[in-house]
Amino acid sequence: MVVQPQSLEHLSAEQLREMTARLMTQLRHQGALLEKLTHENALLKRMKFAAQSERFNPEQKSLLQDEIEADLAAVASEIDGLQQESAAVSPQEKKQPKRLPLPANLPRREIRHEPESSTCRCGCQMKRIGEDVAEKLDYVPGVFSVERHIRGKWACAKCETIVQAPVAAHVIDKGIPTTGLLAQVLVAKYADHLPLYRQEEIFGRAGLAIPRSTLAQWVGICGVRLQPLVDALKAQMLQHRVLHADETPVQMLKPGNGKTHRAYLWAYAPGAFEGMKSVVYDFCESRAGEHARAFLGEWRGSLTCDDFSGYKALIASGVTEVGCLAHARRKFFDLHAANQSQIAEFALQQFAKVYDIEREAKEISADERKAMRQRHTQPVLDALHQWMLLQRQKVPEGSATAKALDYSLRRWVALTRFADDGQLPVDNNWIENQIRPIALGRSNWLFAGSLRAGQRAAAVMSLIQSARMNGHDPYAYLKDVLTRLPTHKASQIEELLPHRWQPDAI
Repeated sequence: MVVQPQSLEHLSAEQLREMTARLMTQLRHQGALLEKLTHENALLKRMKFAAQSERFNPEQKSLLQDEIEADLAAVASEIDGLQQESAAVSPQEKKQPKRLPLPANLPRREIRHEPESSTCRCGCQMKRIGEDVAEKLDYVPGVFSVERHIRGKWACAKCETIVQAPVAAHVIDKGIPTTGLLAQVLVAKYADHLPLYRQEEIFGRAGLAIPRSTLAQWVGICGVRLQPLVDALKAQMLQHRVLHADETPVQMLKPGNGKTHRAYLWAYAPGAFEGMKSVVYDFCESRAGEHARAFLGEWRGSLTCDDFSGYKALIASGVTEVGCLAHARRKFFDLHAANQSQIAEFALQQFAKVYDIEREAKEISADERKAMRQRHTQPVLDALHQWMLLQRQKVPEGSATAKALDYSLRRWVALTRFADDGQLPVDNNWIENQIRPIALGRSNWLFAGSLRAGQRAAAVMSLIQSARMNGHDPYAYLKDVLTRLPTHKASQIEELLPHRWQPDAI
């Protein structure tokens, strides 16, 4: 509204008071809007001029573009497993795959399998009458080699008995890859984020271009074989009282129309102060809270998470909510980065005091940590809460400052619950660090090829990241697990979990 100075002379005192009140309201609204726009502008500038690793790359490729082949192999493997459990097919009825011989120029390493004794059960000395040779393709980064498994045939002339030493069961029955090659493909795909078409090119430079369709079949079968490990890892994780949860978006190809929609990779981990170091990823078609409820099932403990509404139903059903102080701090950090707000600066100083105390309490017991928090942290939190309440009364509605204050005030009970329990973490950074490798991998791919492909990726990445968390080399871990898994007792599967696996067991 534009007011001419000369028109003010004809207004009464009441009209002037009414106009003044209206102009003050308009001024406060414009001030709040200006602060909001300034804040958003500063954030946009930071995004635009951020480091290259934080910017969108239009050249991104699909990590999972060959997933149809992997899905088909996984389904076939699952069907084969069910058939073996219910009604085993006789060996004569199985179709033997026809494969081209491995290149003769590749170096070969012979592994001989002979009986422990060449004496027959009847007491006669057996004679060697021949041998069976099976070749498996091995790979050490940059170099292919061939393992020649030679099984000598020994026969007894008297009782006409033929004896051969058995060869240990393999994760891909009668397949050509060694477990070392399979581990290399899985780690390259799910840890180094190399799509299969890139791996095909890398293998080609090493002397043998393995078709990506073949690589995809290996990946699909390995995903099925490793799933029991992931299930056991999840079961052990849900035995802990404190868990972290977070989620990150991943585009998933929608079957039929070639378009993608936003799916989500959920991540769960035992609390930062729990004894078990692991993470389990769960790939779901959406961000709906029903996925978190389905994953956690009957678990009722303390869940550290952000303010996402999908967790609210869990909290209503008996799960204790633990807020993330880092999220609250981040609101004030963005505010200070945008306009050097003094309110934000003071809040950041108080958060810094809390984190200083947490660094000192990191290595002590839960009871000692609780005592330290009660003695030092609680007074800081109480004073900060009172200060926020007073500041909130002074700032206009809708401003960036109001939003930062409201985020903390609305969740204050959950944000400060850690002060009364030494086992609870102060924030959700532990799980955010475990989900970061997935976010970094998106610089190499755009979408998951299917729901099954996403779930398979989540399973393998759960094992790889959990191995890393326990200080293991993912390649060494997967190679050993894939070697032992075919003959390992299902009742002892927990021995192969990343937090229990020992490298010297190889």
